[in-house]
Amino acid sequence: MSLPAQPLSPLDGRYQSAVSELGEFLSEAGLNRARVHVEVEWLIYLTDRGFFGSSPLTDAHKAALRALASDFDQASIDAIGAHEARTRHDVKAVEYFVRDALHELGLDAIAELTHFACTSEDINNLSYALIVRDAVTTVWQPKLAAVIDAITALAVEHRAVPMLARTHGQPATPTTMGKELAVFAHRLSRVSAQVQASEYLGKFSGATGTFAAHLAAAPDADWRAISREFVEGLGLDWNPLTTQIESHDWQAELYGRISHANRILHNLATDIWTYISMGYFRQIPVVGATGSSTMPHKINPIRFENAEANLELSSALLDSLAATLVTSRLQRDLTDSSAQRNIGVGFGHSLLALDNIQRGLREIALAEEVLAADLDGNWEVLGEAVQTVIRAEVAAGRSSIEDPYAKLKDLTRGHRIGAADLAEFVSGLDIGDEAKARLLTLTPARYVGLASELVDYLD
Repeated sequence: MSLPAQPLSPLDGRYQSAVSELGEFLSEAGLNRARVHVEVEWLIYLTDRGFFGSSPLTDAHKAALRALASDFDQASIDAIGAHEARTRHDVKAVEYFVRDALHELGLDAIAELTHFACTSEDINNLSYALIVRDAVTTVWQPKLAAVIDAITALAVEHRAVPMLARTHGQPATPTTMGKELAVFAHRLSRVSAQVQASEYLGKFSGATGTFAAHLAAAPDADWRAISREFVEGLGLDWNPLTTQIESHDWQAELYGRISHANRILHNLATDIWTYISMGYFRQIPVVGATGSSTMPHKINPIRFENAEANLELSSALLDSLAATLVTSRLQRDLTDSSAQRNIGVGFGHSLLALDNIQRGLREIALAEEVLAADLDGNWEVLGEAVQTVIRAEVAAGRSSIEDPYAKLKDLTRGHRIGAADLAEFVSGLDIGDEAKARLLTLTPARYVGLASELVDYLD
């Protein structure tokens, strides 16, 4: 017995609740609603200016036409679907849908101004720019901002909590947990600002970008100015020089930035996962949740693992889109048509990852005693401080010690030392009393430089 029809993508099944907001824009219905919006606004633009003997529509007629987009519903989806079943052309189906409305409103006299002088790509490129812009600004970017805020809050909270750093996985100069988290907030904020500054370009110039049909119909009109005014009136940036298609460079740039953000988030997820495995963060149990089907004690860091996987999927798809969309054979091919229908999938996996990271950050607590014990077990990391102070003393003429680095390497490399070992070594150094006293008061937990103050750069 066959299963009833099921969603093929987990974004439309298991994870649908986490990404459903994107469907408002980056779905077939969202695209068709945007297409209707563009078709209607072009019709109103032409009639407002009396093209070809037309007269401005009444306010009531304009409102009724604009409601085709603002009140777009299942009946609208079905009506366009019925037209497409006959036309086998998605944009032509939208045109017929608008024409149907004109007929019902008694506006058959202006029906031929629907889709006037447009190629399908004139409608499509503007529609994609609108839905991608709205998805980014109303769904994806606010979610990224919420994650940045969550990271920032943890960074501020733990700004002064010292921890052993690890470079190449080995004990290294201590830092603070807050400063390390602040690095991620700072990186993500930079990319977020770049995304916010993105252009959303649109073209509106006919079959091969030459305004040929426009001039044939109205040779005295300033079609370049009309095109620019119309595109910018939709809240988009005008691209004056294209083939049949808008060249999609803005999309490649945007998806590259989103993918960059994904990779920073991936780095965050792997670092938090590692801190959890080291015991630096405790996971807060969720009542009723199961960590392992056989090991009752376990709380798996599933939020961060889920985020990793979805960030990789998102970047793979967005990188592919960025690479594919910038190429179109000669004046037009349709490789972009299928590709762009997956924009929502790329954003969906990124949004799902953001949701998991945001939830995961709420389910961890810093184990300060673990960090403190790790620091206390690695006094050798102070070798850097000791040899640097010696070098300063030599430069100032207060010491004649040769090759301080080598002396500290002999003391610390490849084996552990404790507080007493380091104190004995420092006490025997031929350096100034003030420098010696400063070193004798130093501990791994105090050797964090300006880490806490650096968190202020998040402001």
